Amino acid sequence: MAAGTGNIWRFPRVAVQNGGGSFIIAWLVALFVWSIPLLIAEMVIGKKTRLGTIKAFTQMGASKYSKFFGSWITWVCIAIMSYYSVVMGWTIKYFILSLTNNLTTNTSFIWSTFINSPNQTISFHFLAVLLCVFVVYKGITNGIEKVTKFLIPTLFIILIVCAVRALLLPNSIKGINYLFTFKLQELLNPKLWLEAFTQSAWSTGAGWGFIITYAIYTKKNSDIAVNCFITGISNNLVSIIAALGIIPTIFALSSQQAAMEAINSSNTGLAFIYYPKLFPTMVGGKWLAILFFLAMVMASLTSIIAMFEVAVKNLMDYGVSRKKAAVITGIVAFLLGLPSAYNIEILNNQDFVWGVGLLVSGLFVSLTIIKYGAEKIRNNEINTEYSQLYIGSWWTKFIKLIPIIFIFIFGWWIWQSIIWYPGNWWNPFAVYSLGSIIFQFIIVYLLILLINKLKFIN
Repeated sequence: MAAGTGNIWRFPRVAVQNGGGSFIIAWLVALFVWSIPLLIAEMVIGKKTRLGTIKAFTQMGASKYSKFFGSWITWVCIAIMSYYSVVMGWTIKYFILSLTNNLTTNTSFIWSTFINSPNQTISFHFLAVLLCVFVVYKGITNGIEKVTKFLIPTLFIILIVCAVRALLLPNSIKGINYLFTFKLQELLNPKLWLEAFTQSAWSTGAGWGFIITYAIYTKKNSDIAVNCFITGISNNLVSIIAALGIIPTIFALSSQQAAMEAINSSNTGLAFIYYPKLFPTMVGGKWLAILFFLAMVMASLTSIIAMFEVAVKNLMDYGVSRKKAAVITGIVAFLLGLPSAYNIEILNNQDFVWGVGLLVSGLFVSLTIIKYGAEKIRNNEINTEYSQLYIGSWWTKFIKLIPIIFIFIFGWWIWQSIIWYPGNWWNPFAVYSLGSIIFQFIIVYLLILLINKLKFIN
């Protein structure tokens, strides 16, 4: 999970829209005080229980709300998976465009035409889900992983090549300055911190539940701490390299006004517009574009398979066969993702709402560990005879800090949102409103309560 669309599609856009260098500082803080401690915690839960998220939290038995915690985390993963498959559909479309030599320099027009053609976006969303169902249904995940062992490093190398080329373009220094300029006053913006923690959780996998699911299959002698640190730090490295390929390109290949308009427009398609602009400036650019988007497809596929496994494993825990679980998960993902495929603003809303939902998931993980006994887990489950990296009491302190961090950042953002948007903060249909978060959270809360009362879950 160190390289995926979260690093390439999401990070550069979110970073420049939230202060560049100031955002990066907050994002780095989030990695060490939020994401890595949670990754370690989730790895412990999965390795200890060997169960899917719902039964894993129930078995931890730390709270009467344990089943709800596991159900929430499962839902958030499914919700993100449903629009993530839409993004995977975009990567398939662009791979085909690059393969057929139809990825011309007029990339803004290509993106706009594609994203405003619901027939195309829905079709590629369906294709992405179908591919995931096929892989999980047929049980060829291992084969896919073998392919990605080649393609993911290839993607990383291409990102480095793109970053170097972008930095050599005239005026690229403007993009570098924009990306890394630090302004102290921007750290006083609660939205920046909310977005930074969300992005860190989104791209590292903290709070998704698939770390719990994958930990089920880890060996007894696997080193939890080392694996989680490698995942978190390499993820951040890939994100920075991806941003260095996009942001300098925007400033180098556009006028100052056009560059600022692109950055301030909240354009979800920055990576799909500016990487294709960069490839023609490179030797062998056509072949690099083909390899780049093929690797993007595979990176997206492996990420979605991980999300699929969260839902599939939970269904299997309740007696559903793997093949049936794969089909059920695919149907749910396709139907839930339809609105996001139809309208890009709905996708932006889902990305915002369930990005915050990930922070709630992280809160639930921390509460479970705190109730169970963080020090007991650190001494007995993390620092074992197989550990190469000793985890000190700082981990326990950060786990106990997570609820405070969540309340502070989210509460600060709520307060400021009401002040900034007095006439619209409550609107449940606004893309980035508090009202939209509350409305959808309440619906999911009631849905989980209903499902947990059914005989199937009990």
